[in-house]
Amino acid sequence: MGAGGVRQVRAKGLRVPGKATPRGRFPHVKRAGEFLYVSGTSCRRPDDTFVGVEVDKYGATNLDIRAQTRAVIENIGDILKAAGGSLADLVQITAYLVNMNDFKGYNEVYAEFFDEEGPTRTTVAVHQLPHPHLLIEMQAVAYHPQE
Repeated sequence: MGAGGVRQVRAKGLRVPGKATPRGRFPHVKRAGEFLYVSGTSCRRPDDTFVGVEVDKYGATNLDIRAQTRAVIENIGDILKAAGGSLADLVQITAYLVNMNDFKGYNEVYAEFFDEEGPTRTTVAVHQLPHPHLLIEMQAVAYHPQE
């Protein structure tokens, strides 16, 4: 116990090699006790390009919510793996969509990874994300006791 009877929780952050570098001073994932907290994760690649984005020769942009959702969940899986966990350890996901008209496509891909026994989920609409090509970002919590 710490001062005033408050229990001290040791937390350790991790930046995962081979993943897109966070755009700020924060880790990809942080362990606090038996929980892993995954920072907001997008479909951004290590070279700062994005999955699910096509730009034609005239500059018209086509954004694919299904491809972006799949990439986000796979990125979260890679981050959890680097911290010793997996997607099966997820207990909660918060998803941020720029446009709720993308909900159907996002939900279809989400169902490829999780069923009714999967993590709890909240989905909210946001005005924008850190780059105009991003349609979705997810934040997650996993329960993974250290061995």
